[in-house]
Amino acid sequence: AAAFFSEGDAKVAAAQKILDRMADVGLGYLTLGQPLTTLSGGERQRLKLASRLSDRGADEGSVYILDEPTTGLHLADVDQLLGLLDRLVDSGRSVIVIEHHQAVMAHADWIIDLGPGAGHDGGRIVFEGTPRQLVDSAATLTAKHLADYVRT
Repeated sequence: AAAFFSEGDAKVAAAQKILDRMADVGLGYLTLGQPLTTLSGGERQRLKLASRLSDRGADEGSVYILDEPTTGLHLADVDQLLGLLDRLVDSGRSVIVIEHHQAVMAHADWIIDLGPGAGHDGGRIVFEGTPRQLVDSAATLTAKHLADYVRT
């Protein structure tokens, strides 16, 4: 669709802009007419992010909260998403990501680690700081997994 709407008689600038935003959030592989019910939670969040990127009110000072946006993503798509999140932050927006993916954690400016376990065993802040400080602390399960990730 991106190629179709960007060339010749079928060129539609508005469609091309939308499709470019879809590619920016790592959804360039979706097909026209694909039902929302076929998308994962991470894909739906990135679709909403793509639509918000066009909002005139989504300017400096906007806050984006994403919950596990890397679900189902290939590693190359995770890198692309991280680049987009960097651009949002660089443009004055705040981005809060709830995520277990080590690449996202290693890339973060600040981490708040909840625990010490899941469900009724969790919910308390067990660490707060930079990814480097978390790795150096080796005090939590997240710290140990992140340390393994950054050392490989």
